[in-house]
Amino acid sequence: MNSNLATVTAPPFRLEELLSQWRQVPLYQPALAHRELSPAHFDASTEFFRLPFITKRDMREGFPRNFLRDGQRLETLLHDKVVELEHTSGTSDEQTPVLFGHGWWDAQEQRALRLNSYVAKVLHEFPDAKRATLTTPTCNGSACYTNWMSRTERTFGRTLFANLARIPFLLKETDLARIATEITEWAPQFLDLDPVHGAWFALYCEKNGIKFPSLRFILCSYEFVSVVHKRILQRVFGVPVLNLFGSTETGHLLMEDEHGSMKASDETAFLEIVDEDSAGVGDLVVTTLSNDFMPLVRYRIGDLVQRSGHNGDSTYRVHGRVRDALRRADGHRVTTLDVDQCFKDLTGVVHYQLLQSKTGDCRLTLVPAGAPPDPSAISTLTIKLQDLLQSQQPIATEIASVIPPTPSGKFRLTCRA
Repeated sequence: MNSNLATVTAPPFRLEELLSQWRQVPLYQPALAHRELSPAHFDASTEFFRLPFITKRDMREGFPRNFLRDGQRLETLLHDKVVELEHTSGTSDEQTPVLFGHGWWDAQEQRALRLNSYVAKVLHEFPDAKRATLTTPTCNGSACYTNWMSRTERTFGRTLFANLARIPFLLKETDLARIATEITEWAPQFLDLDPVHGAWFALYCEKNGIKFPSLRFILCSYEFVSVVHKRILQRVFGVPVLNLFGSTETGHLLMEDEHGSMKASDETAFLEIVDEDSAGVGDLVVTTLSNDFMPLVRYRIGDLVQRSGHNGDSTYRVHGRVRDALRRADGHRVTTLDVDQCFKDLTGVVHYQLLQSKTGDCRLTLVPAGAPPDPSAISTLTIKLQDLLQSQQPIATEIASVIPPTPSGKFRLTCRA
């Protein structure tokens, strides 16, 4: 199936109201200016699906004038603390400025978290729940890997930013000990982790018998969560490890529920899947519903997802970034999730990367979790990957102590040269 229409989920019920608001946004005026909004001549659903897709480039060009309405000035909005200005990480494109109303980020995150009934109960029990965040630090006022910042400088409200390094594999024992001590003293109810940073830190805690009695659950976000990372986190910390999916520009879109399904935060965004393949995996298109200062209409976010569920109760599977997908010998797409499923039974690895060359040959790099995996286990894994990719050439394998991140600080499990 190859379609540009959302064939399962209907448009949001506020569509007429939102179209009227979007007409005031300079970015959308060319597409909406000629649309007649009279109910007698206007089918909102049809017109919505005729709107063109936007990309990060559309968001950047002319910013902030492309989003601000008549009479709005960014300097005034920032001075009056009406809005907040952030930037995307730049993982798959240039860094892009993002504008949202003051308090919007926390509100949409809370909506997403409560899609999991267990998390909702924890947050009800601990209305002032504290978190410790362990991810690639950025120079955004919260933390910066180029400068030392004290714990006080890295504490914002109920959040402690624990990490000051871009590459977890290079952390010294003293760095890991500091992080563990800070988290112990902070006593958070949950950890907010980049899965690569989190898994590496978990191995240190396991080696040293470190536990955090206050922990109730762990959130993994920032990038694709591998079965390799999740297995280590669950084994070491003994609490639910949950996937929270979204982006800086859209907010949190999907939250893993207590049954392991990814549920959509419908108040935050309307989701479409376009250009689906025969398995129903396609490009995720997002229309945000609650960020009035920078509404994104039919935004191609750059991720692959698959819709599941029954009787209109849609859930999703996240397949990874579009640009990280590999190709089978017959030209069909192989997603990061497809590759990651081959690692379900492999132990002794904390991180990996599968690189596919332009000719289709692949090289697998493994970062061991202590002693390297048994050679027979690696052989079994590479045979699975070879079958998945329909490759006639054996997959070259190497053991490494470090896999470097991208310039944004994020890691790629799969990538094409």
